[in-house]
Amino acid sequence: MIAIVKYNAGNITSVKNAIERLGYSCIVTDDETILKLAEKVIFPGVGEASSAMNYLKEKGLDEVIKNLKQPVLGICLGQQLMCQFSEEGNTECLGIFEATVKKFEPKLKVPHMGWNNISKLNSELYNGISADENFYFVHSFYAEISEETTAVCDYIVPFSASMQKDNFYATQFHPEKSSSVGERLLLNFLKL
Repeated sequence: MIAIVKYNAGNITSVKNAIERLGYSCIVTDDETILKLAEKVIFPGVGEASSAMNYLKEKGLDEVIKNLKQPVLGICLGQQLMCQFSEEGNTECLGIFEATVKKFEPKLKVPHMGWNNISKLNSELYNGISADENFYFVHSFYAEISEETTAVCDYIVPFSASMQKDNFYATQFHPEKSSSVGERLLLNFLKL
């Protein structure tokens, strides 16, 4: 069973639909027991860091997520919340990744919205995906490059398009909105 973390962040329905299109059943839940027993956990998110972290802490989900042993995939805000700290609301995050989340300087249009290519792909999530593929992004904050970076996108500055540490994977882009290449990435995660 695939579990999608239910919390006060949008985009959960798009992720659920993408998983079901790939032939997998999934459940949207904030139940600690179900999250611990799931084969895979997806931690999606569109929202604001401090209110999202407050909700996770109120429900005790911050500790649950940090201690999961199965493959976990953070998406967009999910990736940012897996970092140490976010400048959005001066938020202490989950601390899974060593990176800080920073606000884009508005040298170009912010939020960064639309299709962008990524480079330096270094994860089994990219099996069968080439570096000239484009993924769909929509965000005003980004995770800096760190040892856990597994792909880089360059918009205003180079930043972590994806990250990995142990069983924790994350993407800043939205695979569920990235057409067939995004479906391939999700399938690679589901097959881990």
